[in-house]
Amino acid sequence: MPFDFADPSHTMKLQAISRYCWLLFFFFPIAAKETLEDPSFQSGILYQYRYTLDGHINYLSKLPAGGSKFKAEALVDVHLLWRNPMEPTQQFLQIQIHDLQSYHGLEEKKSQNVNKNQSVKPSLNTADLEQPIFLLWNKGKIEGLYEGKAGEPLNLELKRGLASLLQLQAHSGTVTEEDISGSCQVIYTISGDSAVKTKDIHSCTRLKFGFSSVNKIFGVLWQPTSKIHYALEGKLIKSVLSEESHIISLTLKSSTGVHINSRQHLELVTQVPGPKELQGKNLEDVLAIVLQKPQPIDIASDPAKRICTQCPTLRKYLKTHAKKKLKMDLSRASTTWRFCKVVRMLRDAKKKDILLLLKGAPESMVPFYVEAAVAAQTTSCLTALSEFLDFGNKKQTQLVEKFLYAAALSPRPSKELLRLVLDKLSEKKLDRAISETGNLVSGSLLGKLCRLELCDLQEVRLKMETILQGLKNTNRDSERMIYLLSLKTALLPESISTFLHYAEEGSAAVSATALSALQRYSSEHISGTVKMAMKRIFHQTRRHYLKTSRLAAAEILLENNPSPMDFINVVLAARELEPEMSRFLLSKIQGIVHSHHHPTRQLIKDVLKDPQINNYYFFSSEAGSSISFSGPLTVTNDSLSTFGLELLFSDIGLLRKSTTSFDVLSHHGHQLQAAQVTIEAKGFENIMGGNPGDEEEDFMAGMSAVLLDVQLRPVAFFEGYADLMSKVLMSSVEPTSVVKGNVLLMDHQQAVPLQSGLQTIITLQGGLGLDVSADINVNLWEQEFKTGIKTRGALTIDFQAELDAPFYQATVRSQTEAEMATSFKTSAKFLDTPVLMCLQLTEDQVSYREIFTVSESSTNHSRTVRKQRRATIPGRELPLHQTNSAMCKILLAQTVGQ
Repeated sequence: MPFDFADPSHTMKLQAISRYCWLLFFFFPIAAKETLEDPSFQSGILYQYRYTLDGHINYLSKLPAGGSKFKAEALVDVHLLWRNPMEPTQQFLQIQIHDLQSYHGLEEKKSQNVNKNQSVKPSLNTADLEQPIFLLWNKGKIEGLYEGKAGEPLNLELKRGLASLLQLQAHSGTVTEEDISGSCQVIYTISGDSAVKTKDIHSCTRLKFGFSSVNKIFGVLWQPTSKIHYALEGKLIKSVLSEESHIISLTLKSSTGVHINSRQHLELVTQVPGPKELQGKNLEDVLAIVLQKPQPIDIASDPAKRICTQCPTLRKYLKTHAKKKLKMDLSRASTTWRFCKVVRMLRDAKKKDILLLLKGAPESMVPFYVEAAVAAQTTSCLTALSEFLDFGNKKQTQLVEKFLYAAALSPRPSKELLRLVLDKLSEKKLDRAISETGNLVSGSLLGKLCRLELCDLQEVRLKMETILQGLKNTNRDSERMIYLLSLKTALLPESISTFLHYAEEGSAAVSATALSALQRYSSEHISGTVKMAMKRIFHQTRRHYLKTSRLAAAEILLENNPSPMDFINVVLAARELEPEMSRFLLSKIQGIVHSHHHPTRQLIKDVLKDPQINNYYFFSSEAGSSISFSGPLTVTNDSLSTFGLELLFSDIGLLRKSTTSFDVLSHHGHQLQAAQVTIEAKGFENIMGGNPGDEEEDFMAGMSAVLLDVQLRPVAFFEGYADLMSKVLMSSVEPTSVVKGNVLLMDHQQAVPLQSGLQTIITLQGGLGLDVSADINVNLWEQEFKTGIKTRGALTIDFQAELDAPFYQATVRSQTEAEMATSFKTSAKFLDTPVLMCLQLTEDQVSYREIFTVSESSTNHSRTVRKQRRATIPGRELPLHQTNSAMCKILLAQTVGQ
């Protein structure tokens, strides 16, 4: 059929075809540039490149100590030794470094002792560095790496970094490839005769090195970037430029950390006639010709801990300090620094020396060394502790408790530590306190090991089964509560069903314990099933519950994404509750509304727009003194620290329960219950002429505490009428120690795989010395009630970055210390109506110091710069709320008048 050019439809088709052809014409060259020629080297030619390596390591904040920078230059020879006759694109290359020169200097402008850019003789084995490495290379991909004999580790790392520059893909796309960083996901972008490789360093997998704390709030943030630019001329690599950056900082304080920059540049200088290509049928034949004993090596970095020749050893310590009785003031930073120093010594010590230390130390010093040995957590330390500690020896009861709590508070417990604890707890005739503490500690270890993805360990599974079986078989509420507290400390999602059962079906005390565990779970674990159970408990649809249990159920509903109807039902029910319960619950709701960071705040505000809910009938000020209060203590760029207070009174004005809590929330979503102390009193209604209602009739005052997410064993101030009369009536009880000792708060070691092959190790160690005590004072004649919680402590943080090269060594270190004390007091008088009550939270003066040290060294160059800064933060009394301030004025005035 002839084509009719006059036909309009045919004309439109021609125009469309024309446009399509033009698109192809323009698009084809562009598409063609998205693929390079496969890179290769020609035989008989020696390619000489100039290799430049430079970078610096600095503090993140601009500090007077400055930083350190480095630079090295060398020539690199590359030539083709062999091509696979069956696969010509597979080439066997020889790569050799020679004529290395290095330059470096501290970045301190005013220093007169540092010669900037002074060339220094490399502190390395030059002969070893100049030994060639051999690369099996196919279309730009590294298929094997070999050396003639095992060389020095740092020299090998430098060669790995150089060889990794030749890892190249000729077309655009995303691929997983191996180089010095490990097996990483990279993106290639091709444009003309150049390529850009962007590496996702967080995706890299490699051999495990180092360790980190279970709770990431005590860890570090690592922000790496890496790009490599390639320029080719046909198949020949003309130049390679690698640039990378690493920012490593504390999660809790992002201004503490380092910034590491590293840059590699490989540029072709000359091409001259070189050795002839070897003949061989396969790679094995060629390796036998070139290398007598070929050593295949992994291209991924193999980091190693720097050997410290100046660090103190336990052997020397045993001769000088081991038998000395040292002053252990836990509120002083010097004590905490000493603790961290001993931990480091013990990590390199032998078992026999550790036993000598434990057996030969003064009695008052033994707990200090036991805590340090647990924190060190090496095989030698744990074996020594196993031989030294006797759980059945009553003389060691307090020492064993120290060991157990040190294990529970370990920032990164090992399966060996769990085995040691379980082996010791399996011994017969254990003291009740040791057995109970051991169960709580086991729960903490189980939870942390599961968060380390070690839940499938046989020891973990067996202990979980033992706890659940014990919970099922016992008839004693006291034992059930300990088992539940153990599961509470573990905080595993699989335990929620167990908590729900005992929350609904258990006795009053058991139900309250199970509910306190459910309060610890985050919203993602509070399912519809959990919420239905909480509604049944709060509204008492099946049975009668304690006031404290009903309020805990209501709190779980309010704190975990409630529906509008759930919230409305709680508000409606609150109007029908007893005055103190109603007052407490409405105070909780008001606290959520005024808390800007609370996730439920907006939902509640939306519901309260309805005047049928938000009116004086439901939210009028009822008689009563119970309150729930929460507010910020400190707000930084990285974290929010909050203080919480809950006071529940009986209907005749006696304090039923007091809960004080300190929580830390990082802006990255990590959280920590730093401390929570609950003081509870029961059975006073009969004496004061009130109606006991649903309260326990036995007299009891006790305390339960959580420290660093670990539940401690509950402590009773008194139990029973006789104990009450002897300890409390018209007298004060001596402060009860909640916890006293040293703990390793932060423990982190990480290798940062630099593309250049320079080895960088990040170390973080944080210590905490803590002394927490609490007391309760009830004067029935004067109708006064006082409680007090005193906390004294010292915090130390040691952050260190070590950078090692064959020709250069640098260390950037930041040491921070703080000494602090806080006091929280509750005073109440019941003579008047309403009850007068004063809450006082005070912070003593805080002493703060930072020390910054930068040091570098080589064969003929060594320099250290040390700077420090101090600060003193005045003490203060924190205002809690206006009503409390008014009551304190009245109550304190009466006290002064008396």
